[in-house]
Amino acid sequence: MNAPLTDDDLDALQQGLADLPPPLEPLGLPSLDGFLCGVLLQPQVIPTSQWLRYTTDLEGRPVPPGGQTAGLQTLITRRHAELERAITHRQWFDPWVLAPEDEEPPSEAVRPWVAGFAAAMDLFPALMRIEDPALIEPLAVLYLHFDPEELEDADALLAVIETLEPPADMAEAVEDLVRSVLLIADVSRPRTAPPPRRMPRRAAR
Repeated sequence: MNAPLTDDDLDALQQGLADLPPPLEPLGLPSLDGFLCGVLLQPQVIPTSQWLRYTTDLEGRPVPPGGQTAGLQTLITRRHAELERAITHRQWFDPWVLAPEDEEPPSEAVRPWVAGFAAAMDLFPALMRIEDPALIEPLAVLYLHFDPEELEDADALLAVIETLEPPADMAEAVEDLVRSVLLIADVSRPRTAPPPRRMPRRAAR
């Protein structure tokens, strides 16, 4: 249960999501990954029962009777646990982003991941309600992949986005995703500082 997903696991997850019947609108793998990061960055833990249903349908509709979701849910919760470990320990992780097509800018390739993150912000807005200037830049780095017209009532974000350059290549785009997630975690999920070391008493002279 704690092992990272293998390539076979990813194939099974992708196929399982694609096989869900309409009118369900499941998240694709990149959007799912961004969504899970958005869930994990909330200042309070979101119970699995509250977020899991949105991975198989953006509107949270239940899977029709007979739908096989147990295997899907196991794979999704394993990825959730993997990301949680990385975020908790501020470690690098590999975001699920697709390689860009010929001459496609990196922003196009990572936009589905950011769209999943944004979906989590819409459903669970506690993170976006935190008033801390340290959140503005990492959020701006993520949201610069959207058209500015899609960002309503986000003047502070837009002001910073206007000062940013889009990533030059996929390596930079992926690094921006991970770095932004970990910087956001420093605000919304601060680590407990280790207890200060006691200095030895000096003998009185």
